[in-house]
Amino acid sequence: MTIAAADMTTKTAIVVAATNFIANSRSSKEAGRLANLLKNLNLNALIVGEKGVGKITLARNIVDTAMVDGADLNAVLSAIGSNSTLIIYDFHKISNYVVLKEALLKEPARIIAAASKKIDESIADAFFGLKIFIPPLSERPEDIEALAQKFLYEAKELFAYENAADIDLGKIHLDLSQNAYSLRQSVYMAFIAAQFTEKDIMDILEKFFITKLGSGDDYRKLLYIFDTPLLRAGFKKFRSQLAMSKNFGLNRNTLRKKISELRHFFKNSEYKL
Repeated sequence: MTIAAADMTTKTAIVVAATNFIANSRSSKEAGRLANLLKNLNLNALIVGEKGVGKITLARNIVDTAMVDGADLNAVLSAIGSNSTLIIYDFHKISNYVVLKEALLKEPARIIAAASKKIDESIADAFFGLKIFIPPLSERPEDIEALAQKFLYEAKELFAYENAADIDLGKIHLDLSQNAYSLRQSVYMAFIAAQFTEKDIMDILEKFFITKLGSGDDYRKLLYIFDTPLLRAGFKKFRSQLAMSKNFGLNRNTLRKKISELRHFFKNSEYKL
C-alpha cells in the first residue's frame, strides 16, 4: 500500500516530540499520523522522498533503533543478524535485494527504510507493507516557516551570541534546493551575517584577498567585490538610479557605467530598476 502524504486534511499541526518532525502542511501531517500508527504495528515500511525532506527523522520517530547505510550490503546483513528492528537509509542503493530477502527470511527483523529515489514496485512490495511519500519542501509551504523558525532557534543556541541581532525570516532568501539541508544553511548564514561588525567583514575580506593577490593589477580586478554588494544594496534600498546617484554622491552616468560593467551580477529581477 502506498500513501501519498497529501491524501488527508487535518486542522491541528503535529509535532513529533521524539525527533521534532515538524508537520504543519497537510502532507506532513499525514506522514506524521502514519508514523504514529506504525509505532504500534509490527510492519515494515518504506519512506520515499528527496534528500532533506525528513525521511530519517520520521523513521526514527517510528522506531528509535540502529541505523545502517543501504550502500553497504555487508553492514546491512550484519545489522540484521544483531537487531530485531533496523532503519536502513539509502535503501535504493542496496546492491542485491535477493540476498537481503534471504537474510531476512533466515533472521527476521523489522525494517523501516528510507529512499531518495523511487524503488521498483515489485521490490518494494516484496519488503514493505506500507510506503509513505514525503513531498519536497517546495510543495509544503506551511512547513517552511516552521522549519526556518526551528533552525533560527538552533542557530541562536549553537552560536550563543550575546545581544544577538535578530533576523526577519521574511526578508531573507530561503534556499529549498536541498530541502531542509539548504534551508538550515541559509538560515544559519543569515543569522551569522546579522551579527557581523565592520571589523568582522574587513577581517573576512582580508583573508579572502590574501588568496587572490599576486596576479598583477589586483586592485582594479578586485574592486567588483566592493562595488557589487554596495550597488545591489542600493537597488534594494533606493529603488531608482536617480535616488542611488543622489545618495551615493555619484554622477548618474558614472553610476550607469558601473552597473553596466557589473551587469552579470544583477540578473535577479529584484535588481532591475
